[in-house]
Amino acid sequence: MGILNVTPDSFSDGGKFYSIDDALRQAEKYIKEGADILDIGGESTRPNSARVAKEEEIRRVAPVIEAIVKRFDVPVSIDTSKAEVAEKAVESGAEIINDISGLRFDKRIAEVAARQKTGLILMHLRGTFKTMHKLAPVENIIKEVSRGFRWSVEKAKSFGVKPEQIALDVGIGFSKTFEQNLELIAKLDKLIKEFPEVPMLVGASRKSFVGKITGGVLPIERINGSLASAAIAVWNGANIVRVHDVKATIETLKTVQAIKNER
Repeated sequence: MGILNVTPDSFSDGGKFYSIDDALRQAEKYIKEGADILDIGGESTRPNSARVAKEEEIRRVAPVIEAIVKRFDVPVSIDTSKAEVAEKAVESGAEIINDISGLRFDKRIAEVAARQKTGLILMHLRGTFKTMHKLAPVENIIKEVSRGFRWSVEKAKSFGVKPEQIALDVGIGFSKTFEQNLELIAKLDKLIKEFPEVPMLVGASRKSFVGKITGGVLPIERINGSLASAAIAVWNGANIVRVHDVKATIETLKTVQAIKNER
């Protein structure tokens, strides 16, 4: 899953793909490099980011999604936690809704997914938009993520979302300590055993825990740590990785898979 943020303030690529032409060029690059899904976001969820009005978010993402689906044959996901934005994005051509709140911010996203028969990615998150990066960490992160997943999945099903529409995301970096981010990737197989029928997504690309390991480097300089995180996540069973560096990640994961096939 290639990350394409049409925002002015995302932590790694804010402002780079703000225009439709720039977004199309990046989409084409990702597709040539082998991306299976393009994830379009119009609201930054980095620490200390401000909430974007739904009208502004729609203005950012809808034209880009329309332009991409007209030009390319690749599934598009909309990274949003607002039902109105999800609805407009699907009308514009998105096939997947990627909700970082796991239905905690706006449960109506599940209704949109059920009615429109889209994919629905449910990320583990605690708190509100303002507090999601500031809450005190829980003691047992594996138990907490498992509990959160069960809540989100049951909530989605209550709106008519079918199990085969759902994928789960462990939510790297959201109210989790440095050690807990590492633990979630290291012990991903434990969560997969609890949810064996649901695809698991890991989004560790260029996140701050990688920067901490590699000496406080800028997000754009975190590629090697991001590749290592993706490799271990996939080794431990991840089905989807959400990344900024598509070509390098695919080359890394081809190597991982070749080695894993010989186990």
